[in-house]
Amino acid sequence: MMPECSTVVIFLGPPGAGKGTQAARLSEALGIPAISTGEILRQAAQSGTELGKAVQSVMASGQLVSDDLMNEVVADRLSRRDCRHGCILDGYPRTVSQARFLEALLDRLNLPEPVIFNLNLAPEKIVARLSRRRQCPQCGGIYSIKPYSAPPRCERDGSVLVQRPDDAPATIRQRLEVYRATSEALADFYRTRNYYEISAARTPKHISKELLRLIATRRPAAVAAVRPPLQVSATA
Repeated sequence: MMPECSTVVIFLGPPGAGKGTQAARLSEALGIPAISTGEILRQAAQSGTELGKAVQSVMASGQLVSDDLMNEVVADRLSRRDCRHGCILDGYPRTVSQARFLEALLDRLNLPEPVIFNLNLAPEKIVARLSRRRQCPQCGGIYSIKPYSAPPRCERDGSVLVQRPDDAPATIRQRLEVYRATSEALADFYRTRNYYEISAARTPKHISKELLRLIATRRPAAVAAVRPPLQVSATA
């Protein structure tokens, strides 16, 4: 029997809608891990396991990770002890095939049906938001800078922040086109489930409050002892 407080959250939405920020805040509030696709692929590639070697080979070749391989990586991650009461997924599933696999996996792990939040933000706001994003080349911290400000530095180690290549305006617009072309089928798959459209054109604090309220309507015990969300300045 699954624990009453088990919670699984899936974040959908275009690049720059704030999925990473909200995943971190909910992770802090609910006490369950936030898991991003990039993070678990990098961890798998560095693990030295047979699965990790397969991931490393695909990533080194520059090819896309297949559904089957991605599903294996996710199954391995969700089977760990820190996910026994649930998790927050950012970047998975990306296809209907992956979503169907995840349904079966959650059932096998005795975890509940997920709550799905689709964060929406107008394309021009996404371009403006991501164009201001900077990253620390040392620790990987993400910051949002003010226009025309002096080169900012990381609050942790003092490194000069840099703009990621995929945050250039032209690249952002291309990423949004790719997202629109591939996301509709997945949203349609989830619309008849615990699915919510969320406006991301608000402060992180207001969005987090709404998300926790919606989670409480589905699984009251999951937020009975919620801690104040972590203050995060990043956008993702």
